[in-house]
Amino acid sequence: MSPEIAVAVVWALWVASWIAAALWRDPAARRPTFRQEAPYRIATVLGALLLFVGSGHLFANQYRLWDLGSAAQWVLVVLAVAGLLFTWWARLHLGRLWSSSVTKKADHHIVDTGPYTIVRHPIYTGILAAIYATAAMKGAPVSLLGAIVMTYGFRTKARLEERFLREQLGEEAYDSYRRRVPMLIPFGPKSGS
Repeated sequence: MSPEIAVAVVWALWVASWIAAALWRDPAARRPTFRQEAPYRIATVLGALLLFVGSGHLFANQYRLWDLGSAAQWVLVVLAVAGLLFTWWARLHLGRLWSSSVTKKADHHIVDTGPYTIVRHPIYTGILAAIYATAAMKGAPVSLLGAIVMTYGFRTKARLEERFLREQLGEEAYDSYRRRVPMLIPFGPKSGS
């Protein structure tokens, strides 16, 4: 199996397991409007299309910025797997509080343990790590553009989520968490990152 097929299989397994796990969650008590969520949803879908479809048969190998050797590609597969495993650690740690959308649950509270001591949005961090590993493996400009667009989407979603949770769970409590833990990059800047 080639590294490119391996990373495609890893992504397919992650997506399938993530969709199946969506059944394990509590119902939302409150959520932002569709208009508030549309920018991150559009950016995420567009970025995913660029990353996974745009760099395929639409753009032949001559459009690659680099062509990494097999060993480097396998390292990137391992990094993608590590990123997606990080998302699962966060997902399991959240339990029934998890949602694919920005929501407030009935018993919602700030989770600041486990992976949430490393970054405030470990699921997005893990996905972004896997996205950049995949884009680096592909080496195509369209893949890198897809990664950048998805980064914009996840950062936009994280900011919406933070504003929403701050309003729903209390400014003081959430601001205290923001001062202690970086948003997306471990050991990075804290607060408004």
